[in-house]
Parts: sequence; structure tokens; C-alpha cells
Amino acid sequence: MKPILLLTVSCAVLLFTSGVSADTPDIERVRSAVARAVPLLEAGSAGSAEKKKCFTCHNQALPIVALAEARRRGFEVDIENLKRQLGHTEEHLKRGRNRYLEGRGQGGKVITAGYALWALEAGDFAADKTTAAVTHYLLQEQKDKNRWSHPGNRPPSSGSDFTTTYVALRGLKTYATEEQTESVDSRIAAVRSWVLESTPRDTEDRVFRLRSLSYIDAEKETVQKATTELVKSQHDDGGWAQTGDMSSDAYATATVLVGLLRDGHVTPDHAAVQRGVQFLLKNQQDDGSWHVVTRAKGFQTYYESGFPHGKDQFISMAASSWATIALLLTLPALTDAKTAGDARSIGP
Repeated sequence: MKPILLLTVSCAVLLFTSGVSADTPDIERVRSAVARAVPLLEAGSAGSAEKKKCFTCHNQALPIVALAEARRRGFEVDIENLKRQLGHTEEHLKRGRNRYLEGRGQGGKVITAGYALWALEAGDFAADKTTAAVTHYLLQEQKDKNRWSHPGNRPPSSGSDFTTTYVALRGLKTYATEEQTESVDSRIAAVRSWVLESTPRDTEDRVFRLRSLSYIDAEKETVQKATTELVKSQHDDGGWAQTGDMSSDAYATATVLVGLLRDGHVTPDHAAVQRGVQFLLKNQQDDGSWHVVTRAKGFQTYYESGFPHGKDQFISMAASSWATIALLLTLPALTDAKTAGDARSIGP
């Protein structure tokens, strides 16, 4: 396995600019919530890798992104476990390299390929023959369409064309080779009209439509409108729901917050963000996790990964990863002469 470059953190100066009000969550409370979540993400990712040879989006990709961001923000994480999860992801793609070159991909198709590249990006993996094979597949898959779609129906994280398109765009932007540049530009041009003209159906769609806009060079006004629509769908309790007829939950709330902070150009002191953070803090379980009830029909043999909540563990693992990322993005960034050079914009 190739050497893995992980972000390093040393003594740093905390920089955080935010308008603080009486309703602003205490930074130490947020840090405490993150610190309690990290060990569970580590346990769930490690347990899944021990029991399953395959890579999973909920037990590898999202925890990897969360743990890498936590390390970047100065939290202690199990580096050896993080390396193992990155290695697990890389080995999964390596096993399928010929299938990617042949345009067939692996189980999970574009969702698996896109999330796996995202995980490697979080670990600062350099492009190589394996990532080139995966980007080749992304360019070939559904090339006659104006988007990437996923036939699965395991909501909320699997089944949205906006999510599938986003992870494909992100993978191509990060790992496409120089020789693939023309093909990438052509594919993005085809996708652009669909992203701009299609109407999101639910929160997952709205979040990943917003996140896709930065990859298709959407106009500022379009981004602002998509951001406003997300903010307006916030519930009175400070959270967001997966669909219009559901109650607020940690998965929807956290994905919205990350989308707003990363791609909606909203700052942590925004009132909607502060209310969303309060919702996450209020609904964190005593063990450090966030519990979300699954609405996806299981089709694989059930197994325990080491993360709580039984049959709800996989969506809860995803929700807990997103919640951890969302909270981290409201905390001060760590910066000094050393980390400034290391902290590339690889975040969630």
C-alpha cells in the first residue's frame, strides 16, 4: 500500500470570527460533543472493516472524512485506525481496477466510486493508476445521459441523482488525469443544464444540488437562491427533515449544515446554523452518537459493526459522521506556520 499523507496538527493559534449572541452554542460544548462522537466513529469503521471485505460509504467514507476533519481541527484521533480505513478503501478500489477500466465498476456503481474517491481525498491520497481507472469509469458510465443516477432505493443517501452526480463530479475534479481533461469538461457541460434546471424533491436533493453548483460554475445568484431555499426549510425546532412529511433528524440537519457552510457560503454565526447546531447538541445520545431510524429496506446479511442502534446503525453512523463534520465546521480553524501549508482545502 502507498504511504498515506495525513494532516498534521501542532501547537496552533485559534482563529474564529463570529458574531456571538446569547443563543450561540458554547464552543466547549461543541468540542465536547465532537470528542464524544470520535471514538464511536472509530469503533464503527474498524468493526465494519474487520467483518466486511468491501468498502462502505457509511462505515468508511463518511467516518474518514469526519475523522480527518477532526484531526485538522486539533482533536485526537486513532491515526492507525484512520490509516487502516484509508488502506481498506484503496484496496477495495484496487480489487476492482480492471472492472473500472472495462466500464463495469463495483457494487454500488457511481455512489461507491465517488464516495471512495472522496475518502481518499480526505486522506490526501495522490492520484495513481487506481484512481485513474475509477475516473475513467465515471466518464464512461451513463455517458449518454446529462447526469449520473443510481438505481438503488435506500434513502436518504442512496437513490438521489443529485447526490450521485455530486460525488461523481467531486471525484473527477479531484482525480481526473490530464489526459481526461477534455472528457471531464465535456461531461460537466452536459451535466450543467440538468443541475440548473432540475427541481429537487427532498432535502437530500436540495443539499447535493447546492453542493454541485460549485462544480458547474453556477452564477452567484443561483447559489444564493439554493442556499435560501435550504434555510427556509428549517423547522421550528432548529432541525431539518429528510422529506416534507417527516420530523427533523440528525442526518438531514447535519447534511444541510455542511452544505450551507461549505457551498452556501454561510458563516457559523448565521442564525439558521446556530439553531441547527443547537438541535444537534440537544439530540446527541449519551453515548456520543446520533440515532436516526432507517427507512431503507435491508438486502444484505445483517452484521454488527461496533456502532450502536442495531438495525438503524448504518444510517445512524452516517448521521453521526455528518453531525460531527457539521459541528467541526463551526469551530475555530487551527493555523500556524506548519499547519497552514498542510491544511489544503480537502474538507467535507
